[in-house]
Amino acid sequence: MTEPVRVVIADDHPVFRGGLRAMLEVEEGVEVVGEASNGTETVALVDRVQPDLVLMDLNMPELDGVSATRQILRDSPHVRIMVLTMFDDDDSVFAAMRAGAHGYLLKGAGYAEVRHAVHLVAAGGAMFGPAVARRVIDFFARPRPAGAGLAFPQLTDREHEILDLLAQGQSNVSIATRLHISNKTVRNHVSNIFTKLAVADRAQAIVRAREAGLGGA
Repeated sequence: MTEPVRVVIADDHPVFRGGLRAMLEVEEGVEVVGEASNGTETVALVDRVQPDLVLMDLNMPELDGVSATRQILRDSPHVRIMVLTMFDDDDSVFAAMRAGAHGYLLKGAGYAEVRHAVHLVAAGGAMFGPAVARRVIDFFARPRPAGAGLAFPQLTDREHEILDLLAQGQSNVSIATRLHISNKTVRNHVSNIFTKLAVADRAQAIVRAREAGLGGA
């Protein structure tokens, strides 16, 4: 007989964990081998029980799901990570992917979709819900600012994108709306851009960006 998929559930909401466990425990070929309520517990539990798959929330106390994913895959690269979260913004999706997540579903997904994802990801596949898949497609279809990577190699792709929009004269609010991220996230990125470019304010950042050819859209 094929060995069951051994699953760890990582989520800080006990009711959600309980519902997920109840759903998986009646699924043939799946065994829930542990639960964790925060990122630190998750990393320790995975190290101890060595599951096949972790169902990982992103917003957890002590250590967030992205950081937990990164630590788990550093120490146990054979473990598969399936994100199951409420967050579908670009920053959350791509942060999880960069950390090594093998799938990404929203908590509104139906039981059938979750069960399918558990088997698919554990078997080596990748699974992204429809809303997340659209974000991935839109991200790669979006034109990159010409020359940005050469001019400012210290910036991340997202920071290049925001700097280009700054150079176009867009406000934080309009950037947040366009990129489907929060105003707070935009402010954090803008602050990081100022630090990395060694500029004092928005005006200086715009000057640097336009000198590099950004802001022409």
